[in-house]
Amino acid sequence: MLDILILGATGYTGRLISRYLAAHRQRATFTFGLAARSQQKLKALTDELGDSVFQVATFIVDVTQPDNVEMVIQEARVIINAVGPFWRWGTPVVEACVRHKRHYVDISGEFPWVREIIHKQVAFSISYLPPANTKCAPFCRFDHAAAKSNTLIVPCAGLDSVPTDLITYVANKTLKASAGPTTGIDMSTSAWELDSFGLSGGSFSTFLTALEHIPKHKLKAAVVGFALSPVRGTSSPRRRAFYTLPILDPPIRGTLSTHSSANTQVVQRSWGLFELATRYPKVVFPPELSITVDTQGYSYGTAFKYEEFLALPSRLHALRAFTFLISVSLAIIFFPPARWIARKLMPQPGRGPTDEQLEAGSVRVTNITTSTPDSDGRTVSARTILKGKGEPLYLLTSILVSEAALAIVLDKDGFPPLGRHGGVLTPATAFGDVLIRRLHACGHFNIESEVLP
Repeated sequence: MLDILILGATGYTGRLISRYLAAHRQRATFTFGLAARSQQKLKALTDELGDSVFQVATFIVDVTQPDNVEMVIQEARVIINAVGPFWRWGTPVVEACVRHKRHYVDISGEFPWVREIIHKQVAFSISYLPPANTKCAPFCRFDHAAAKSNTLIVPCAGLDSVPTDLITYVANKTLKASAGPTTGIDMSTSAWELDSFGLSGGSFSTFLTALEHIPKHKLKAAVVGFALSPVRGTSSPRRRAFYTLPILDPPIRGTLSTHSSANTQVVQRSWGLFELATRYPKVVFPPELSITVDTQGYSYGTAFKYEEFLALPSRLHALRAFTFLISVSLAIIFFPPARWIARKLMPQPGRGPTDEQLEAGSVRVTNITTSTPDSDGRTVSARTILKGKGEPLYLLTSILVSEAALAIVLDKDGFPPLGRHGGVLTPATAFGDVLIRRLHACGHFNIESEVLP
């Protein structure tokens, strides 16, 4: 059996993932395969990769055919899914992975779809169901079935939303190390600085799918706060045109970003999963799992709130960006001819930034997280900075999802308790410090965190 199978290996991001794994520093310690719909494109990819993919298995798979998906995912321990839009093609892949106990990571940023797979009810074999004396419908949710079978399902393992999720996780650890293990978070704010990023045809297709194929009531349900979380928390501030990162001098300012909704929902799911484990440890980790943990050490606290924005040089730049974003979004949503024009102007599926653009980009995320007041009314603030070297949306996404898959293959014993348990998890709850160490080691990422005086 292969260690990793890349589904959609000949798509734009799929090719980047294939190239990264083929040249990986630990290449001798894992095996991987390539799966795509076109034999001709698979041949072109293996020719491009050359000797680095000697004896790498290839598979023809059509994700529109569930039986085809069912067979191919059984070939590997971990599936990297790079086939979007996930609302249309992702669910059968997740279902097959849960059914056959195959771990799963993807590059999705489609939080309405993530909500769907968390709550979707499907009949599985009786081995997945709870004991007969428990109250349960004759169907199991993906989340429950994956946890029951110790299977990891981790969507949003690319730039949506690993940096946001890990930076909050690290900030929480920094505060607890300084102010004590019971310290909670009051407010966490991140400012994103992106340099040289492009748009692929697949990403634009995903955006249009959300408009044209996802039912409006499901879109509406997915944008509510804590829509992905198993428990509800304290509402975060409303999205707005102007933001300022607190405490820092000089200040970092900006406006709302296109990916902030997805990232916030993922962070809130991490909060909710940690909070659930803290409140009901014996339910989340029953004795038969043999997992013991100080769950309080992972909790962000009941007052936790999160927001993020796109950093820009001035308020004028923020106003221009905000106006442009709102205008384009409204035009595409309410004026169908604008979609036709956009389809003509945007890259076609399979196309994206050039190799020169991929190497030239970067990302920097600066986070300020402030604790809740202690008994004397004092608070502590931490500054956490994540730096990524390379074009953010595609090159860094391919690295992030690849390292997540390799973490499952090579480092699963070091995962946090939820990651050793299974379920539909987030990058922070599944991989924790293991993924942070891997990102430092790969040479493209660095995360630093300190308590501010």
